[in-house]
Amino acid sequence: MTPLATGVRTLSTSTHPRTLLLTFDAFGTLFYPNPTVPEQYATVAHEFGLPRDAVTPQKVKEAFKDVYPAHAKRWPNYGRADVLRGKYGGPKQWWGKSYERVSRSLEFPSGMVDVLLDRFASDEGYALYEDVIPFFTRMRELRSFPTHRFDRIVLGIVSNSDDRVPAVLKALGLRVGDLRADQDLSSMELPGFEHRDGPGSGKSHPSDQPDVDLDLVITSYEAGEGKPNRLIFDVAKRQARLLPSNHMSSQPPAAKRNKDDNWVCIHVGDEYEKDYRAAIDAGWESFLIPRSDSNVPPSAKTINSLMDLIDELELHPKF
Repeated sequence: MTPLATGVRTLSTSTHPRTLLLTFDAFGTLFYPNPTVPEQYATVAHEFGLPRDAVTPQKVKEAFKDVYPAHAKRWPNYGRADVLRGKYGGPKQWWGKSYERVSRSLEFPSGMVDVLLDRFASDEGYALYEDVIPFFTRMRELRSFPTHRFDRIVLGIVSNSDDRVPAVLKALGLRVGDLRADQDLSSMELPGFEHRDGPGSGKSHPSDQPDVDLDLVITSYEAGEGKPNRLIFDVAKRQARLLPSNHMSSQPPAAKRNKDDNWVCIHVGDEYEKDYRAAIDAGWESFLIPRSDSNVPPSAKTINSLMDLIDELELHPKF
């Protein structure tokens, strides 16, 4: 049986130490809305006193059908370009305006927007897929020591989303580090949802990374572009290089560790074009995990569970 599969810890003897950067899509790959978004909107509306026959999940779905695409086209990536020019307020304004347009047809009360924003930044709005906790529990063990395949494993998120993703992941039980995109502007200076107090506030300090499940979270809003643009993958790799040499035990010298040919970058997601194909086009390897989509091209490398990654990593070529 293989070391990765059995938990046997084997120190690397390779003369070419390698770092594995393994990233995941967030929404639809690690967590999902529970119950569905329209159902949650309807539930909150009923709590605010709106009649059940006036606000149904189907009516919410219909209201969002035109609003969301139009809003995304008018202010792409949560209005980030206008945010950098000081002309827009970022994700909070973006979602607030979306809410206003939906509420015109459904007559939502104004106080609902804050409740919904809070709900979808917590474990109230989402649930983890059942394989997520077992996978990260196993990765904690594997990251404790170098293996004969990789001397170092860095885990992260690459997501087309606003900056609520870290809060959601933390609320769902994962330990999330402070490293963010810091593209064009420190991520903590971009107006958004996330706030970090203490010495690390205002700027990411990767040297302060605690014992975490995810070392970095790279969102499209903070990176400047979303998948399938390769920029978000380039930003993820650049930021991963900022992690200190003592991030894992028995680290190789920094000069060797940072060579491009010593990094193996793999992305895992549930969308063929935005995750699988985009990662490959960016020069990465990729696995598709079709959580709900059965229309998977036969050429795609797929896994049925995150736990399947353990075996796939064991089969990865040494050089």
